Amino acid sequence: MTSRNALLYAGLALGALITLVPFLLGLMTSFTSARQFNTGAPLSFPAPPTLANYAALGDAGFGRALVVTALVTATVLLGQLTFSVLAAYAFARLSFPGRDALFWVYLATLMVPATVTVVPLYLMMAEAGLRNTFWALVLPFLFGSPYAIFLLREHFRTIPADLINAARLDGATTLDVLVHVVVPASRPILATLAMITVVSQWNNFMWPLVITSGPRWQVLTVATAGLQSRYDAQWTVVMAATTVAIVPLLVLFVVLGRHLVRSIVVTGLK
Repeated sequence: MTSRNALLYAGLALGALITLVPFLLGLMTSFTSARQFNTGAPLSFPAPPTLANYAALGDAGFGRALVVTALVTATVLLGQLTFSVLAAYAFARLSFPGRDALFWVYLATLMVPATVTVVPLYLMMAEAGLRNTFWALVLPFLFGSPYAIFLLREHFRTIPADLINAARLDGATTLDVLVHVVVPASRPILATLAMITVVSQWNNFMWPLVITSGPRWQVLTVATAGLQSRYDAQWTVVMAATTVAIVPLLVLFVVLGRHLVRSIVVTGLK
């Protein structure tokens, strides 16, 4: 191993250590008693490990927030994939007046901060009588997003036209081409989009905080923030809640990680 490679691996190891240590400390804290956390050394191991912090989550109704978050995320994911694929294919392969102009105008909304739309969205949901409901949580994110449509459009344009034309010669309709040709050829990029959507929705905080009240439709992020005041800033309980929230994302990455790497190779994303 050359000195250059040794320095490269040392830098990567240092970066990995800096990234992982906070998660490891959070995991240790979640198994630490409140008394040891307040009186012991900050980096000491739990002695002995305790599940009391996780039991406190059950008493606080954290399980309901987990179910609500999973339901919201699954619904948004289904809507995002469905409508983004349809819109991206239309912008990439179908010809209609004003297609490019409409696409670039829609894409320009990426420049608008999400906080700008919070008040208008809230007023719309309140006028429709949807405040503090499941649909208020999902409707603003259900029908695709500029980033998702842009990502899929650019990928769909790389699919060989001969492949699509061959399917049409066999009598395939536009929907047949989309379902049986385009989507199977786009699995890596769709998996990447699925991961991005799940992570963004799972960690969404501002909109659920604004549009919901009470425990009925409370999501994980809002419930975790509420634990800080409910348990008088007992960070051991908060770290237990954070650990529970992270585990599903880690499982998702393990399942779809290879598709993410493949999409980077195929599309040249960096």
